[in-house]
Amino acid sequence: MISTSKIAIIGCGNLGTSIANGLLQMQGFQPENLTLTKRNISSLEAYQKQGVQVLTDNQVAVQNADIVILGVKPYNVTPILKDLKPSLDPNKQLIISLATGISLEEMYQVLDPKTVAFRAMPNIAADIQESITCICDQNANAEQVKLIKKLFDSIGFTISIDESLMEAATVLGACGIAYVLRFMRAMIQGGIQIGFDSVTASKIVNQTVKGAAELMIQKNMHPEAAIDKVTTPKGCTIVGLNEMEHQGFSSAMVRGVIASYEKIEK
Repeated sequence: MISTSKIAIIGCGNLGTSIANGLLQMQGFQPENLTLTKRNISSLEAYQKQGVQVLTDNQVAVQNADIVILGVKPYNVTPILKDLKPSLDPNKQLIISLATGISLEEMYQVLDPKTVAFRAMPNIAADIQESITCICDQNANAEQVKLIKKLFDSIGFTISIDESLMEAATVLGACGIAYVLRFMRAMIQGGIQIGFDSVTASKIVNQTVKGAAELMIQKNMHPEAAIDKVTTPKGCTIVGLNEMEHQGFSSAMVRGVIASYEKIEK
């Protein structure tokens, strides 16, 4: 069970702390089963006070872990794995990399071939248990995949995909949250221009975006079907939508997605 698994998050930056926050909110999960590492642990003091083990030594951190999550930058994955390898048990431990653009094949250039390894791409909404996380694996059996899904389900919603789509998943799920936030910022700015103060505009926009997302999820609708419900002939909605399209709204979004993807591919 994931609630009793010992988990080590190596290189606990923004994404690592988001996962830690989600795990600590999960019913039945004990703080003492979580270990976090960072070069400068002063920013992790709050976790230490909750009973989480906080260390600077990565090798010590993984020795008793059932699951090792690598929250380090892509260029650090290989050096960290080389450093950890003497302390890893390929027969018992599951290794998960959160690094963009680092394939399982690259990880196995360091790892023992018997090791069960995963790639996972959550986003910062893990902080409030609302992340979308895409995962892929090598050498994992059905029970191990189920276990890792439960881990990431504790911070949101998890889907398994082919590894060839992991970079695309990074763009839509991880970069994508920034795209949505930029859209929200623009809506708030528009709201201020038409008369609202920033606090009220933020409240309206936040709930509007939340409602739109929940509508898609609960009704399993295509966005265009929902748009049709609020665009009346000669109405203000269609005028606004058409003006946005004239200014390149959809094409700019698509081009942004593709630009992010091409950056990862390079």
